[in-house]
Amino acid sequence: MALDPLPLTLTNLLLRPGFRGRRAPDQAFDRLLAAAGPAEGDERFTDGFRHLLRCWAGADRLTPVGWLSARGHVGRHLANRARIRRLLAAHPEIEREPVERPVFVVGLPRTATTLTHGILSLSAEHRCPLLWELLTPGLDDDPAEREKAITTARRLVGGINLFAPGFRHIHNLRPEGPEECTFALPHTVMPLSQAVIPEYLPWHETHDFGADYRYLKQIYQALQYGRPRRRWVLKSPLHLENLDALRAVFPDATIVWTHRDPATAVASFCSLVEHGMAVNTRPLDLHWIGATWLELLARSARRGLAARAGIPRESLVDVPYSWLGADPAAGAPKLYAAVGARWTEADAARLPAVAARPRGTRVHSYDLARYGLTRADVDTAFADYNALRAEADRA
Repeated sequence: MALDPLPLTLTNLLLRPGFRGRRAPDQAFDRLLAAAGPAEGDERFTDGFRHLLRCWAGADRLTPVGWLSARGHVGRHLANRARIRRLLAAHPEIEREPVERPVFVVGLPRTATTLTHGILSLSAEHRCPLLWELLTPGLDDDPAEREKAITTARRLVGGINLFAPGFRHIHNLRPEGPEECTFALPHTVMPLSQAVIPEYLPWHETHDFGADYRYLKQIYQALQYGRPRRRWVLKSPLHLENLDALRAVFPDATIVWTHRDPATAVASFCSLVEHGMAVNTRPLDLHWIGATWLELLARSARRGLAARAGIPRESLVDVPYSWLGADPAAGAPKLYAAVGARWTEADAARLPAVAARPRGTRVHSYDLARYGLTRADVDTAFADYNALRAEADRA
């Protein structure tokens, strides 16, 4: 394992006195809840985060920066929830904002979901949420508050790039660029990409995600309120295991499902988890990462396949990796046609900038064996999905 970046080492030393706070996670949670604002009647939502923080506090090999990240994650979601509740109380008409025919890009992580989302974001007729909006959703009617939210996003991205310099080569975050719903969805498996908290999984496996997607819709209604209405183009690999809940809230959604060899996708995602987790957990157990995320990603694929049978064929678009990974100029017009959107010369002119590797980043390399996995392990876990992927490749 490489040495920690010096800024991370120094920050862990500076934060060590406050690290004792994880011995009393309920007290830490109560302070975060008080800072967020009133939550009466919202105990089901907040109790889920109380449980998460308890799990996080007991995580094996958690660092002081990891405990800071845990409180930051929970505090941000509590604050955003309170803000949206206040907005709805002050402007009940927000919930009447139509979110019509949204496009949701789903699929296993590392299957070109980001590229697909970026290409769909080119159209002037489409609306993609920006990272700073997802981190601090609101009405955007106060320039000072807007700048404060953008600054918060810049600090987050700056911290990630400082503490985990290799992360941007895998997933380059831009404070004012399109990003995925992962940052707005409240109860997800992503904390397991930061800490060893297997005890969180039983709670997550039985969680009813219907309320989470109703809340997600409220966030996009608030971001749309008072602004020109355009077709929402949204994205997250996490949607794949919750398609039933998603479609119950967004019944006219078009689902764009990206496909790639799971052996490649799993290896690439384990590498992404390794880079991000190294900020919060030391030392890392790479085989734990491999075993945990193989099961979580396979579970996501199984749930996606089960939900797929209930999606009308006209609402489902399969996008093989070859469509955009090999030749974006040829694949982009097909993608637009498939979702019922216009591909224009202006879109084509902007395509190279979206399809190109971000400036200053290098090619991402990864290997299943590093995480204790073999191709046979992945092929067995994704046997049913591989049959679908082969069919999509032939189409």
